[in-house]
Amino acid sequence: MRTLEVAVLIPCYNEETAVAKVIGDFRASLPDARIVVLDNNSRDRTAEVARSAGAQVIAVPLQGKGNAVRRGFADIQADVYVLVDGDDTYDAAAAPGLVHKLLEERLDMVVGARRDQQVAAYRPGHRFGNVLLTRTAGFLFGNAFDDMLSGYRVFSRRYVRSFAAHAHGFEIETELAVHALQLRMPVAEVDTLYGVRPEGSHSKLSTWRDGWRILRTIGKLFKSERPLLFFSAGFFIAELLAFGLAIPLLTTYVETGLVPRFPTAILCVALSLSGLLLLACGLVLDTVTRGRIEAKHLTYLSVAGSNINEKQGRS
Repeated sequence: MRTLEVAVLIPCYNEETAVAKVIGDFRASLPDARIVVLDNNSRDRTAEVARSAGAQVIAVPLQGKGNAVRRGFADIQADVYVLVDGDDTYDAAAAPGLVHKLLEERLDMVVGARRDQQVAAYRPGHRFGNVLLTRTAGFLFGNAFDDMLSGYRVFSRRYVRSFAAHAHGFEIETELAVHALQLRMPVAEVDTLYGVRPEGSHSKLSTWRDGWRILRTIGKLFKSERPLLFFSAGFFIAELLAFGLAIPLLTTYVETGLVPRFPTAILCVALSLSGLLLLACGLVLDTVTRGRIEAKHLTYLSVAGSNINEKQGRS
């Protein structure tokens, strides 16, 4: 693994209590890795503590974890990227195993699925929300993860170079998972320990606010990445409503030759035309989306994989 460049990216916001230990633990588990703290406008001594602990610090002025990850992927060049939160809840000792699995099995992303040993580590509301959102995304894009929202991941270089981050906040995990599923990348999940935050450290995650943002992100990704299915649903709803409202009108017309509820007939025609427009939008946007996916795939293929044997052969 020493022939590979490994970068540990740690997005942080007000984590002065925990960041030094996170840096130390990852320095011990990945001694040759480049450790980078992405300081996202912290109001405490996070940046100063991180520098003192020996990490490179990059200031990210745009608020939100998604913006921090986007900046880290853009600025840091490496063969393997380890992404982990700076709250000291993830097991740094698992990092070599995650990296090794990525390299040996030629994967593009390995997710450290959270397995808590203490009830306080993973609040019931967050656990339920994670399961709900993971199942929703799995239904729309394919089931590949049990813990889609984990903040502990390892990426190949070509994953990072083909990923166009759009999310601003904690919904970035959803986007990371959907990107891998969309390009049908080889991925895996490995159980890792998940602990409680150190005393004096506070979670920035809001169960309801961030859960709604993640659900909204899933909806946006569904519309942008699966437009034919999204707009087809609107088409079928509109046509069913039109058909349901038209049945009494047709029955009356057959019996009497009259259309007594003319406004309802106009509504039926409007619903039917709206449904056809939605279907047309879905067909057009599906073609556009396929072109975007193909462009991402070509970018993905243009970057060499992070394979240890290939790297050693070039050395």
